[in-house]
Amino acid sequence: MNQRTEVTGHGNSPSHLQMVKSALGYVKKFTGTRVLIKLGGAALEDQSLVTQLCEDLSLIRGAGVNVVLVHGGGPAINRELERRGIQWNFIDGLRVTTPEMMDTIEMVLCGQVNRRIVRGLNQSAVRAIGLSGTDAQTLFCRPMRKDLGLVGEITEVRPAAIEAILRTQDEGMGTIPVIAPVGIGENGEAFNINADWAAVRIAEALDIDKILFLTDQDGILGPDGRLVEELDAGDLESFIENGVVKGGMLAKANTVLHALKNGVNDVHIFNARRPHGLLEELFTDQGVGTVCRLRSVGRKEF
Repeated sequence: MNQRTEVTGHGNSPSHLQMVKSALGYVKKFTGTRVLIKLGGAALEDQSLVTQLCEDLSLIRGAGVNVVLVHGGGPAINRELERRGIQWNFIDGLRVTTPEMMDTIEMVLCGQVNRRIVRGLNQSAVRAIGLSGTDAQTLFCRPMRKDLGLVGEITEVRPAAIEAILRTQDEGMGTIPVIAPVGIGENGEAFNINADWAAVRIAEALDIDKILFLTDQDGILGPDGRLVEELDAGDLESFIENGVVKGGMLAKANTVLHALKNGVNDVHIFNARRPHGLLEELFTDQGVGTVCRLRSVGRKEF
């Protein structure tokens, strides 16, 4: 496990110039490449944070980085279910989903959360269009398990609709696809999909090599409880097998491991509440959370 070097400095000190040089190097490196950003539902509860993230995405798009955004919405779903008097429970971190609940979940994710993100991006001069996995049968699903009801397991990603939007980014500022994690089954039924799994499966289908998870946690913690700045797939697998990764991070770690073993080169996990953490994680050497790679190589300095 390598530690990413922190670079500090002020004014025109050499370290400050190195930071600028490094940032410009990363901008050059990522211009024209694709990244997928997964925004957790907890982060979406703070409107000021959403506004800041939209501004950061404007800068990222201005640097020529092509972006796909996938979002969650758990807290908003909880509120609406509670308002309607619908009780729920979780099994293995997944919400057991009845047909009645699915109607509410689809309404919240696609009709409220997705639209709010799209409005925020457009307000920040970033063109965006909202989609769900049901559009053009993008996320084709089957029931994951009988006891989970309408929780979907993605069997196929049909990325044509997302690709069409991404091609507009190749031609200029273009449009960001903002995707809600609702899938469709063979009989036209809607499925509730874990947003982390939706993100990694979409990234695989689009040959995206970098995923950024914006969460309510600082990253992955090691056996000593301290943040691990860099992990390779072997380290992460060991953390999972030995119970080092626990709670909500365990499910995310399993999706990260799947992504690394299926063509994604880098997966970053960091706290969405860190001011401009998205820019810092993407465009600087030091980073702000945990970066996971198939093989640990350390951050490259430019």
